[in-house]
Amino acid sequence: MASTTPLALFVGMPGYELSADEIAFFRETNPFGLFLFKRNLDNHDQIHKLVSQFKEAVGRDDAPVYIDQEGGRVQRLDNGNWPLFRPLGHFAALAKKDRELAKHALRQSHLAMGSMMSDLNIGSGTTPVVDLARPGTHDIISSRSLGSDPELVAEFGRVAIEALLEVGSMPIMKHIPGYGRVDVDPHHDLPVVRASVEEMMDTDFLPFIRLKDTPWAMVAHLIFTQIDPDLPASISPRVCELIRDTLDYDGVLITDCLTMDALTGSWDERVTAALDAGYDIALHSQGDLSQSQAACKAARPLSEKSLERIARAEGRLGTHRVDVHALHAEVEQIFRERGVA
Repeated sequence: MASTTPLALFVGMPGYELSADEIAFFRETNPFGLFLFKRNLDNHDQIHKLVSQFKEAVGRDDAPVYIDQEGGRVQRLDNGNWPLFRPLGHFAALAKKDRELAKHALRQSHLAMGSMMSDLNIGSGTTPVVDLARPGTHDIISSRSLGSDPELVAEFGRVAIEALLEVGSMPIMKHIPGYGRVDVDPHHDLPVVRASVEEMMDTDFLPFIRLKDTPWAMVAHLIFTQIDPDLPASISPRVCELIRDTLDYDGVLITDCLTMDALTGSWDERVTAALDAGYDIALHSQGDLSQSQAACKAARPLSEKSLERIARAEGRLGTHRVDVHALHAEVEQIFRERGVA
C-alpha cells in the first residue's frame, strides 16, 4: 500500500488517457505529480478527463499536473485548439522600443496563458525562464530568455510571475542558479560553465536573487566548475547549498527531467542522486511505465520541509480568470502596431 505522503517525484505517461496498469501503478506508488507533453494533450474534455484520472488514482484532489508552456517553441498546447503565445524574447525586443508597453503586453500574455492552463486544470507551465542569454548561448535558451540584461530580466520576470499567480498558475522560474552560459544541448551533452561565483553573482544569479520569493524553481543539468567540478547541478549537494544559502532561495526546488543524456546512470540512480543532493522533487517525465516504476522505487516520501514549501506556494495562488482570446488578441495587436517580430 502506498504511503499517505506522496513520493518526491513527478512522472510522465504515454497517451491521452491512463491505462488500467497505469492507474494501478499510480494508486500503489502515489507520486506527487504528473508531467504531461504534447503526446498527452488533445482537447479540453480529454485533458480534464486525464487530470481527473490521475487525481482519482492517487487519491488527492490537489495532486499537481504540470506541463512546459512558456510560449514560442516551448509550448505543449499548440495543436490548433488554443492560442499560440509569444516567447519571452519577443517582449525583450519590444522593450527596446517601449519598455512600459512591453511590460503591459507581457502581463496580458501571461494572464491569458495562465488562465488558459487553469481552466484545463493544469497547475503550471513551468515558466518563466529568467536565464540570461548572451552571444554564444546555445539555442536551447536563445529566444526563451529575456536577454542579457539582468536588471531587465528580473523586472520582466517579476511581471510574468505575478500575472501567473493572479490566475492560479504556479510560476516555476528556470533554471536556477543560471543557465545562460551553456553552449551545448543538455538533452544530448553535459554543459560546462567555468565562470566564477563572484562574476555570476552580478549577472546570471542576479535575477534569481531578485525573484527569490517565487514559489517554485527548476534546476537544470550543467557543471559549474567553480562550485562542483564533478557533479551536474541537478544532482550536486554543493549547488543545492549555494541556491539555498548564497542565493537565499527557500521555495520548492524541482530538477529538470532526469532522463536527459547530460546525466549518466540508471533511472533509479539519477532519482536517488537528485534527492540526496537536497532537492525537494525529482522530475522523471518520460512516459514509459517501466521507467516510471524504476524511478518510483528510488524515490522517497516528501520531507516535512518540502511539504511546508509546497503548502506555502499553494497559498499564493489566486482565482482570477480572464478572457483568454481577448487578451491574446490585444497582445498580437500591440506587436503588429509596433512592428516587432
